[in-house]
Amino acid sequence: MTDVSRLPAVVAENWDWQMRGACRGMDAAVFFHFDNERGLVRRHREESAKEICSRCPVRAECLEHAVSTEETYGIWGGLGEDALRRLIAAKRRSPGPE
Repeated sequence: MTDVSRLPAVVAENWDWQMRGACRGMDAAVFFHFDNERGLVRRHREESAKEICSRCPVRAECLEHAVSTEETYGIWGGLGEDALRRLIAAKRRSPGPE
């Protein structure tokens, strides 16, 4: 579960990008796996989600949100769970702003 303490303050401008997402109004099941989903079924669902992300006007904002909140479940900004974990780990290892 995502630690909500890392989420930006509830200000409309912080979340406005979500209104323009290609996934807006779609079934979340396209982007999040169900328990024990494996193999071709999972790969096909992930490919479908990534295809939607590939034409999304707010893909960068979505990915930034996922990395900043350390979201590792589902497809965010066109990346799957393993890629998100690698980005988050790299962010943790890099020195912060001075």
